[in-house]
Amino acid sequence: MNNNMTAAEIRKAFLDFFKSKGHQIVPSAPLLVKNDPTLLFINSGMAPFKDFFLGIGKPSSPRIADTQKCLRVSGKHNDLEEVGVDTYHHTLFEMLGNWSFGDPTDPTAGYFKTEAIAWSWELLTEVLKLDKDRLYVTIFEGNEAENIPKDTEAYNEWKKVIAEDRILLGNKKDNFWEMGEMGPCGPCTEIHVDCRSDEERNTIDGKTLVNNDHPQVIEIWNNVFIQFNRKKDGSLEILPAKHVDTGMGFERLVRVIQGKSSNYDTDVFSGTIAATEKLVNKKYDGSDRKEAIAFRVLADHIRAVAFTIADGQLPSNTGAGYVIRRILRRAVRYYFTYLDRKEPLLHLLATILAKQFEEIFPELQQQIDFVSRVILEEENSFLKTLENGLKRLDNIIKDSEKTIEGKAAFELLDTYGFPIDLTNLIASEKGYAVDEAGFEEELKKQKERSRAATELNVDDWITLQDGKSVFVGYDTLETKSKVLKYRKIKAKGKEQFQVVLDKTPFYAESGGQVGDIGQISINNISFEITDTKKENDLIVHFTNEIPENLTGEVWAQVDKITRKKTTIHHSATHLLHAALQQVLGKHVAQKGSLNNDEYLRFDFSHFAKMTDEEIEKVEAIVNEKIRQNIPVVIKEMPKEEAVKLGAMALFGEKYGDVVRVVVMDEKYSIELCG
Repeated sequence: MNNNMTAAEIRKAFLDFFKSKGHQIVPSAPLLVKNDPTLLFINSGMAPFKDFFLGIGKPSSPRIADTQKCLRVSGKHNDLEEVGVDTYHHTLFEMLGNWSFGDPTDPTAGYFKTEAIAWSWELLTEVLKLDKDRLYVTIFEGNEAENIPKDTEAYNEWKKVIAEDRILLGNKKDNFWEMGEMGPCGPCTEIHVDCRSDEERNTIDGKTLVNNDHPQVIEIWNNVFIQFNRKKDGSLEILPAKHVDTGMGFERLVRVIQGKSSNYDTDVFSGTIAATEKLVNKKYDGSDRKEAIAFRVLADHIRAVAFTIADGQLPSNTGAGYVIRRILRRAVRYYFTYLDRKEPLLHLLATILAKQFEEIFPELQQQIDFVSRVILEEENSFLKTLENGLKRLDNIIKDSEKTIEGKAAFELLDTYGFPIDLTNLIASEKGYAVDEAGFEEELKKQKERSRAATELNVDDWITLQDGKSVFVGYDTLETKSKVLKYRKIKAKGKEQFQVVLDKTPFYAESGGQVGDIGQISINNISFEITDTKKENDLIVHFTNEIPENLTGEVWAQVDKITRKKTTIHHSATHLLHAALQQVLGKHVAQKGSLNNDEYLRFDFSHFAKMTDEEIEKVEAIVNEKIRQNIPVVIKEMPKEEAVKLGAMALFGEKYGDVVRVVVMDEKYSIELCG
């Protein structure tokens, strides 16, 4: 199968092929997830399109193709400690996908199993020239217990292009896709490729190795056919609009086409590995030795760290920022311990990466100075921590009999980022053992603590009437309305309700501004709204109690004083952004903000700590603008027109075709407001 196409050519061939089949090619969504409490990062190709599968919102085209940056670090999909040890796990990866969003009113706009199956075969065998006799496909065998039939439709489509003995039946675990315990789901068909030598293929039949964790017989493409909706009680209903959702791991595809036995031997990673070889003055041999693992860890981890920072997530001690910090620190530990490099290295690799992906993911190259400086600062601070950790470990060893306690080993991981293998290594060099069972116990306790903190239990929506949720809160703070639907939720052990109205003056948390609070009255019964959030384009009102009867006219009223104070802080962020650009330079970009009724917080990108003098200058400019009492002018216009006007857009924000433009003195601040 050894084909001399480069990774960039393979990616282009995929996108060009689907463009020729009437697909709109869209850019990758940023890795950070907005308005979805269940995800920290985009972890699959379908995540950015979730709304469309749920029937909320409309895609820009019924047929879309893309390559999506994805990040998987924890949970069922991945475990950070495996990455680099084998040759095919990654933290960040690209997922090639083609999508059809069904529309019951226009059946010809999208497509379903016939086209999806024919096109995947055409692309793999005719365009990318994979050997047909190395390919196998699986289809869903059905499940009697859950009353789901066998996918005979897919079976019949495959029979047109591949021998029947190569169409294998797959169980629910492998061949039935579900978004979660509830929601859209459906059967899938996978394409597997056998990369073993001819000699091995003659000895053992490839079909016996499909879905059996063989490192050379691997799934390459999954076509999901979303045709059901699963309700809370487990029953399935047929969806009025059927969708196609496909995913093909780019790194794996390149490995197969280039005839390599490891993803790290392809040109997706070889540039980074060659640069690392020069920097540490050692050779990568592709083996299982710790030194070779370190090369793979660096080549993988720098991608996750650099792209996520470019997409707006800075390393920190909580949430998504903590995940990035952990990945970065694992990479530092590997070069410190196994490549004998004691000074920062990752920031140098980021520059190589930015050039490599400039065409397809330009956002990294556009911010490379900033991204490199953030990585460098993190590396420096962790290298200091590592030194302190080594001192701490020396003290622990002095205080131990012959075994390091599990609690102490866990403290080294939690406080200093020492994984158990590093503690083991240093301990064994000094003739000590580590109580690994005790360590595992402490780790389990921590995992349970974090799981309990994020557990969310959600009931089915109870729909009273159909309709769209419209926001009217720019023009009024109170309105008549009706309840469309409601449900009960339980988070962190506390029970609450979510209510969706057909018209609402309540602003849902976004663009850094917190959600409105206030009151809703139905049939002369009032109840407090404690928060308003967006979930998959629905405006959801949170309340601790609801009356028994939610039919009838609703009077929805926002707390005016809280909204006014919050709005003032939101306006101030626009003034502050412009002042920072004036004082520090045009590279300053907003990376997040929080505006509530008490204060504002503004996160921005800059490569150094601000001096007292710079802070005073910024304060003086903002205060002067406030004193000038400039009117805040808000206009709605097409996005193109706004950008021509000089409006600042933030990377990673979703803007519609028509945007709100906030102008505070045309010479000072013009911004698109998400």
